[in-house]
Amino acid sequence: MLCLSMIKRTSALYRPTIRWISTSKNEAFLDSFSSNPGIACLSLNRPQSKNAISLRLLQELRECLDTVKYDKSVRALIIRSTTLGSFCAGADLTERRTMTQVQVAKFLADLRSALGQLEALPMPTIAAIDGPALGGGLELSFACDLRVAGHDVTKIGLPETRLGIIPGAGGTQRAVRLLGMPKAKDLIFTARMLTSSEALEWGVVDYVSSPGTTAYDRALQLAQDIAKSAPLALRAAKQAISRAADLSLESGLDFERASYEVLLTSKDRLEALEAFKEKRPPVFKGE
Repeated sequence: MLCLSMIKRTSALYRPTIRWISTSKNEAFLDSFSSNPGIACLSLNRPQSKNAISLRLLQELRECLDTVKYDKSVRALIIRSTTLGSFCAGADLTERRTMTQVQVAKFLADLRSALGQLEALPMPTIAAIDGPALGGGLELSFACDLRVAGHDVTKIGLPETRLGIIPGAGGTQRAVRLLGMPKAKDLIFTARMLTSSEALEWGVVDYVSSPGTTAYDRALQLAQDIAKSAPLALRAAKQAISRAADLSLESGLDFERASYEVLLTSKDRLEALEAFKEKRPPVFKGE
């Protein structure tokens, strides 16, 4: 079920002194804002458990991802929490204790599938980490293109080895691709908790918000910068970049050229040239 909740603000940026108040009963839902066309938010909404991933949240997350995938008006997607001090605390271990082995196996397969859906979205994605990102929560952020942490966040990590398991939703694989082998091993073997500044130093996150602002503030600024670009170009760029690790250099260059050539005859490309000539901002329509 898709829930569109319009949240009014007195400025383009979210003010950290005001708490989001969600009227949605969904545990995951999509937001869109008239003040920021082209930007959508996928909101996690289990405040009582710091957005621990339940069966219901996972199902609704997958439905949201399936919906936004086909929405050509979205140029950037932010993954966030509906409450300050939260992002995602990983799997709901309380619920997990009531599940059979078969149910656990299905949950892990569905979570893997959901993060694959997120990673494969055609538009750029940003994780706004305004609270603990633990286990599956950090793995969720790894499936995003960019990660922003709040300046006062103190718990970012993969604690699974302390719980007798390993990251099971892509953490061992995406951490290596993101951080390199030594840092991925260190993060997972020690189950260490990183602060936002340490996470930035490690390369786990790409930005940290300034004091007095939130990760969502910074993520929105970043999304606004991204949304100024042509939608078709953004999607082609993401596709070409994402394929780079799987292709040889020559094959990658061929793929890049093919992606480039498709854009040359687009209306957005012609609009960009006309806008440059007229010294005005281009008006892109994704055509």
